[in-house]
Amino acid sequence: MSQTVRTRTDASVRPLSEVYDTALLDLDGVVYAGGNAIEHAVESLGSARAGGMHLAYVTNNALRTPEAVAAHLTELGIPAHASDVVTSAQAVARLISEQVPTGARVLVIGGEGLRAALRERGLEPVESADDDPVAVAQGYGGPELPWGRFAEAAYAIARGVPWFASNTDVTIPSARGIAPGNGAAVEVVRLATGAEPQVAGKPLPPMHRETILRTGAERPLVVGDRLDTDIEGAFNGDVDSLLVLTGVTDGARLLAAAPHHRPTYVDADLRGLLAGQPEVGVADGGFRCGGWTATAGAERLELQGEGEALDGLRALCAAAWTAAGGGCCGLDGSKALARLGL
Repeated sequence: MSQTVRTRTDASVRPLSEVYDTALLDLDGVVYAGGNAIEHAVESLGSARAGGMHLAYVTNNALRTPEAVAAHLTELGIPAHASDVVTSAQAVARLISEQVPTGARVLVIGGEGLRAALRERGLEPVESADDDPVAVAQGYGGPELPWGRFAEAAYAIARGVPWFASNTDVTIPSARGIAPGNGAAVEVVRLATGAEPQVAGKPLPPMHRETILRTGAERPLVVGDRLDTDIEGAFNGDVDSLLVLTGVTDGARLLAAAPHHRPTYVDADLRGLLAGQPEVGVADGGFRCGGWTATAGAERLELQGEGEALDGLRALCAAAWTAAGGGCCGLDGSKALARLGL
């Protein structure tokens, strides 16, 4: 795929909720954290929905069924139906169903969300490598997943059974902090077998395809907190993206982003859906946004002016991404970010 290298965030006079027909929202770090709604999420999503924007919730977490996710969102004050939820379990189940016969047995290493997705595609989940599975499906099974499940996967893969993974996120947020995710579990099986799975989840095309098929979005906006899944997934799907700073990405990671990790827009939280986005222009040998001007020096990024911190961050992104071109910016932006409180 050939794409122009992004060197600054885009501007929008109109609120993003009016520009795009569907928001493809990540959950952890965007809508909720540790099971609780992130500040401003409930009101912002309600306003976007009332204005006519379709909201779809797109998650790499394969543990829960869409019904369970929708019930959780509704409890938080965000009305949702199962049809509004797209999971990596659904994406990997479709991927498997395209390569095996209807009714085939699939060894499940994961939770109920993965089993339900396989049944939806007309496949039969089984629990043992001795049940003659034609595929192995691995998804996040929660912190209580028994170690023996990885052994079952290894036994089947050693017999030549093809291996599929819902996603390879190494970590997952939890109420107590950052925990090992499905990617860490996939590594266990990879080390034991030397095999490589076919992967469906963000940022890979099967997840984007599943999302578009289920939502019917014509002008989607990916909304996420992770550069390596949400924003890269939008890049791979050639659609626009909004990075919110309520999850794992901080200012330093954003400034150092490679081209496939650079979002179309940046905002503090989901209130960004309801607002336009300011222009980043060329000025004084650098880039200006609001009251800030950012330039790239020989060793560090420089920031002058005053105003909204996010405008300063947008100006810094333009200076860093332009200096980096098609690579990652190695200039020190710590002093400039500290001035912004970021």
